[in-house]
Amino acid sequence: MLGTEQKYITISVLNEYIREMFESNTFLRKVYLKGEISNFKQHTTGHLYFTLKDENARMSAVMFRSNAQGLGFKPEDGMNVLVTGRISCYPAQGTYQIYVDSMEMDGLGNLFIEYEKLKKKLASEGLFDQKYKKPIPKYPKKIGIITASTGAAIHDILSTIKRRYPICETILFPSLVQGASAAPEIVKQIKKANEFDLDVLICGRGGGSIEDLWAFNEEIVARAIFESKIPIISAVGHDVDYTIADFVADLRAPTPTGAAEMAVPKKEDLYRLLKEKQKQLNSHIKNHLQQRMEKVHTLQSSYILKNPMSLYEIKAQKLDSYNEQLQKEMHYIIENARNAFLRVKQNPILIKPLVSFSNVESTLEKDTLKLKNYILSVLEKKEHEKSILLNKLQLLNPLSVLDKGYSLVSKNNKIIKDIKEVALEDEIEIQLSKGTLSAIVKEKKEWKN
Repeated sequence: MLGTEQKYITISVLNEYIREMFESNTFLRKVYLKGEISNFKQHTTGHLYFTLKDENARMSAVMFRSNAQGLGFKPEDGMNVLVTGRISCYPAQGTYQIYVDSMEMDGLGNLFIEYEKLKKKLASEGLFDQKYKKPIPKYPKKIGIITASTGAAIHDILSTIKRRYPICETILFPSLVQGASAAPEIVKQIKKANEFDLDVLICGRGGGSIEDLWAFNEEIVARAIFESKIPIISAVGHDVDYTIADFVADLRAPTPTGAAEMAVPKKEDLYRLLKEKQKQLNSHIKNHLQQRMEKVHTLQSSYILKNPMSLYEIKAQKLDSYNEQLQKEMHYIIENARNAFLRVKQNPILIKPLVSFSNVESTLEKDTLKLKNYILSVLEKKEHEKSILLNKLQLLNPLSVLDKGYSLVSKNNKIIKDIKEVALEDEIEIQLSKGTLSAIVKEKKEWKN
C-alpha cells in the first residue's frame, strides 16, 4: 500500500515540472504574437495584466513594470497590439501565460501615435501659428515645384498652371516623395529652391496610404518648410489626407491640382479684370478730357481773352497806384530826415558849447565839495569809534594793572596763582609795568582766610 502512494506527486511538483518544460523549450523562449487586448488591468505596483485574444483563442499576459515603463502609449481594451515575450507556467495557478518584454500598436497605430506626438510638439513651438504664414502672391512670375518627376501630381500641376496662367514660368525640383530617403531629399530640394528667385513653391505628391505619405510627416521636412523664405503651398494626397506639412505650410491645398489653382490666377478672370480696368481707364480719360475741354471753353469765353487790352489796362492802373504810393513814402522819409536834422542843428550844446561846459564845471565843483565834506565826516566818525574801541581794549588788557603798581609773578613762563606752586629756592620772574625782575624764593607765608 505504501508503494502505491509513492506513485502520486503534489500539484506544486507537477506545475514546477511543467514550468521547467516551458523554460527549456527554445521556441517558447521568444515568441511574437499579435492580438487584441481584453481584461486590461494596471496594478498599483506598475505591472500590467491582460488577456490577448483572436477570433478563436485567448492567452493570459503579464508585463512587468520594468518593461512597461518604456511604452509610448497607454494600452486599452480592444486595442490591437504586437507583443514579444516568453511563454511559461505560473505554478501557483497551474496556468501558462506570456511574459511580455515589449509591446507596440499593430499596423497604423504606431504611425498615428508618432504623428500626434510630433504634431503636438511642433504646435507648442509655434510652427503652426498663423502669424508666421507668408502671403501667396496674386500674380506670380516664377513657381517652383517639389514632387516626383513622373506621376500624376507633376502632370496635374503643370497642366493646370499652363491652362490657367500660361505666362508663368515653372521650375521642377524633382524629389523622392515616398520611402526612407524621401524626407531628406525633400528637405534638400526646399533648400535648393530657396536659392532661386521664386514667388511661390508647391510641395507635395498624389494620394496614397499613410505609409506612402509619411515623408511629409517627418520633423525635418516640417522645419524645412517653416524656415523657407519662399511661401510654400502644401499639396499632399487627397482632400481627406492631412500631414504635418499641411499645418506648417503657408497654405494647404486639398490636392496637387488644387495647389496649382491656388498658386495662379485664372486667365479668364484676368481678361475680365483687364477689360474692367480698361473700361475704368477709358472712362477716367474721357472725364479728364471733358473737364479740360470745359475749362478751355470757359477760357475762350472769358472777358480777358476777348478783351486782352483790359488786362494791360488793369496792370497799368495798378502800376500807377504803386508809383504814387512810392512817391508818398519817399516824401515822408525825406521830411522826417529834414526835421531830425533841424532838431540836431538847433541843439543848445552845438550853438553855445562853452556855456554848457561852464554849467557842467560848476556842478562838478559843487559835487566835489559835497563829496569831500562827506568823506571828512565819515573819517571823523570812524576815528571817534576807534578811540572808544581802544579804550575798551585798554581796560580789558590784563597788563594795564601793572601801571598801578601791581606785578605778575611767573615760574617757567607760567603765571603763579597759588603759593603752593613754588618752593623755597625756586627761581621766579616778577613782571612790572616797565621791566622784569628775577628773584629767589627765600620764605613762604601762607595766609588763611
